[in-house]
Amino acid sequence: MIRDAVAGDRAAWEGLWQGYLDYYQHPLAPAITAHTWARLMDPASPMGLRVAEVGGVVLGFAMHHHHPSSWVMGEDCYLEDLFVAPEARGQGLGRALIADLQTLARARGWHRLYWHTDVGNAAARKLYDSFVLADGHIRYRMTL
Repeated sequence: MIRDAVAGDRAAWEGLWQGYLDYYQHPLAPAITAHTWARLMDPASPMGLRVAEVGGVVLGFAMHHHHPSSWVMGEDCYLEDLFVAPEARGQGLGRALIADLQTLARARGWHRLYWHTDVGNAAARKLYDSFVLADGHIRYRMTL
């Protein structure tokens, strides 16, 4: 089942989030994780968190946010982070999370759904390519 995260999902999400950070070898200060969780739970925030739950256990998440775009007369949805627990991979949870976000975005009138991934993440790219081919853009990110 895919659903919106609730306050009681915090421990499960933090465990998955740590797995995500470990995969990308990108440590974050606990204060950033706490701040992210607070934003995810704030109904006024454009950030949202969908979770994949199987048998009462949260095994994956899709963190997203919507924003205005200069390219459409409306808003886009950015899938910022997608993660499925290693023991649950191959069960279709990543696919279900993306499909769910497509449905959610359409229902809210958002015009496009987009995301990035590491060029070397072959497993993720195989899944993503089954939805849409990469558009050839390269991301540049500057820390300020």
